[in-house]
Amino acid sequence: MKKCIVIATMLNVVSLVLSACSSSIPKTSDKNNDIQSEHSSIPPETDENSNRFPDKFVPIPDSYLTEAKQQGTLQDLYYDTYESFSYDEKSQKLQKHAVVYLPYGYNESKKYPVFYLMHGGWSNEYTYLGSSDEPHGMKHILDHGIANGKIQPMIVVCPTYNNTSPEDSGDYSLALRLTNNYHNELINDLIPAVEDKYSTYAEDTTSEAIAASRDYRAFGGFSMGSMATWRTFEHSLDYFRYFMPSSGGPAASTETYESVIKNSGHEWDDFFIFAASGTNDFAYSGFKNGIDAMRESDSGLFCFADNEAEGNLYYLESDGDHSGEYAILYFYNGLRWIWRG
Repeated sequence: MKKCIVIATMLNVVSLVLSACSSSIPKTSDKNNDIQSEHSSIPPETDENSNRFPDKFVPIPDSYLTEAKQQGTLQDLYYDTYESFSYDEKSQKLQKHAVVYLPYGYNESKKYPVFYLMHGGWSNEYTYLGSSDEPHGMKHILDHGIANGKIQPMIVVCPTYNNTSPEDSGDYSLALRLTNNYHNELINDLIPAVEDKYSTYAEDTTSEAIAASRDYRAFGGFSMGSMATWRTFEHSLDYFRYFMPSSGGPAASTETYESVIKNSGHEWDDFFIFAASGTNDFAYSGFKNGIDAMRESDSGLFCFADNEAEGNLYYLESDGDHSGEYAILYFYNGLRWIWRG
């Protein structure tokens, strides 16, 4: 196995105060300062450094918090799946719903990467993007980021791990079990429904084609959505290259994840994890301890670096708490980076 290069980096803490809930538009500090930060807090995106994460979070400019001139669209996707705990028996069919973002100028003659974004507790598939009638802040941020070349044009899918009730995500122990089971629905039902309807890099919706196009697929989430992200890594590494967990988990030990990598046949340079949390977040300690355990492992399977050429794990922290405005900040920074090549 090719040995990775481990880079030890001191992570800066940045103080950002955004809005009060994940379904609302996040607010930043002074507009002029934010726009200046947008252009000065990271080096120019040249061929040499465009695939490197910055050493601190890039703020979301105030200009991104209103409707963009070039607007993507939100669509409703309905698909069939099965009740989570009896999924193998397929004894109870369910119809579920996801919100799908298509970038401005979406063209079926082009191929698009796909980011699957899972909500947290007490939430649902509308939490981040909203609906076509009532778009939320994350949708505006995607529109502006893509229009300004900061985010690659991509399809974003917001599903739900809610099972037989929209209240499932409000039951912590139940939600943990549902996120652990979610890979069944994700791989067998949701991805085929999305990537059959929309123009992605999957040639068809067989498991082989979905695996072959994994470089153009990412999964992320905050809080319980982060738990779903870790479980996706654990159960579905064959189908995703990028993972963006924040403020939740890890859901298993470093040794478990190392076994997953070894058993999958993938090497260290076949995936990348961008992790984020806040020092005032109640999940911070356990989350950071888990990331540190990966960094400190001598297996050679986790390699800390700010770029894919040298590693597969990067972590940033803010001074934020466990709230939706920081979740959106973390997503924005992750989406600025992936698929830059």
